[in-house]
Amino acid sequence: MPHISLIGLSYKTAPIAVREQLSCVIADLPAAALTATSRFSGLREVVVLSTCNRVELYAAFENVGDHAGVMGVLLSEITGVKTAVFLPNSYQLNDQAVTHHLFRVAAGLESLVLGEPQILGQVTQAYTAAVAAKTIGDTLDALFRAAIRVGKRARAETAVSRNPMSTSSLAIAHAEKRLGDLRHKQILLVGMGEMGRLALKRLKARGAKQITLINRTDSRAVALAAAHHIAHHPFAALPAALADADVVISATSSPAAVLTGAMVAGAMADRRRPLILLDIAVPRDIDPAARAIPHVELTDADELQSSLDEALAARQQELPKIEAIIREEETVLTAKWRMNTVKPLIIGLRSRADRIRQSELERVFPNMDSIDPKTRQQLQYFSRALINKLLHEPTVRLKARAADAETAVYADAITDLFDLNNQTP
Repeated sequence: MPHISLIGLSYKTAPIAVREQLSCVIADLPAAALTATSRFSGLREVVVLSTCNRVELYAAFENVGDHAGVMGVLLSEITGVKTAVFLPNSYQLNDQAVTHHLFRVAAGLESLVLGEPQILGQVTQAYTAAVAAKTIGDTLDALFRAAIRVGKRARAETAVSRNPMSTSSLAIAHAEKRLGDLRHKQILLVGMGEMGRLALKRLKARGAKQITLINRTDSRAVALAAAHHIAHHPFAALPAALADADVVISATSSPAAVLTGAMVAGAMADRRRPLILLDIAVPRDIDPAARAIPHVELTDADELQSSLDEALAARQQELPKIEAIIREEETVLTAKWRMNTVKPLIIGLRSRADRIRQSELERVFPNMDSIDPKTRQQLQYFSRALINKLLHEPTVRLKARAADAETAVYADAITDLFDLNNQTP
């Protein structure tokens, strides 16, 4: 069986000030160097899941002892953040516990809002990024494919994602609670990534009309503004747009704050009406110093937890169905992993037998001077058929037992009995 390990931080264990320091993407990682270095003995595969609410590092190791004590060091090397900063707020899981956790994450059971639909896309993106970066192999490939399947089944077979509630929708609900009807409020939306687009969709659904878009890449804001018949400004116009806004929802992927304290103070210099700042980005988009400015109310992602409505209660009723899906997929994945451990054994057994067959034929043929080519060909065919017949039943039984917990016992016994580690005939 493969050995996998996880180290992570989430909104449950770490404040946003810690999480934002570890935010990273797999494309930025020196993965080839990491897997080659002796500092991480046995490390074979790496996947990073980095979202607004969690940063998790998944790793596959050759042996069970390889991951002992190295996950924190590995995450530190990848992110450039010292272990002392994040270890007190981290969690670590191994093997089966990793599988169960990722399945729950993909199904939305570990999200800030139960059943959040965005997380499945983020798990998929983490997987595809690892494939593109060539940091993933058979073990984590099977794990993430199964997790994506769990997420899809949870949404297709249960009601957990009906009436979706995301961080974006929580932010809009918070703004409505503070200002009332948003239909005629000036709303500035900064950042046109997944969360920004979802916020725009939610605002339009609630009838908001005075929406202005700003994005660091202006072409995206232009296209979305045209599609929704709303205003847009270039990124350089952010200070002026801020001065006109009643509500600002910021959701960029910038590594540093895009709304500084000085910028917010300048926007409030000649006005007395309130300004609601909703920062749903990780790392944060808005300088926390803005909290001290009169008439400004700043709320970040960690503060957006609020009472959940009847839709959330209905989602909670779906938990037993999702847990059943998770158990089913855990069984399937375990069987697949065990089958993967049997395949090299079968290949090794047949390779060993074929080497013996070839060795014996090479020893016999020189003593058969009068043998004609057709007979020689028939002997080759006969010897291969004999080997196939002899190994057919053991191969079938090994595959049948691949899902059994005692697969490793059979594998060790066969490896020893047939001396499969010996490459000589």
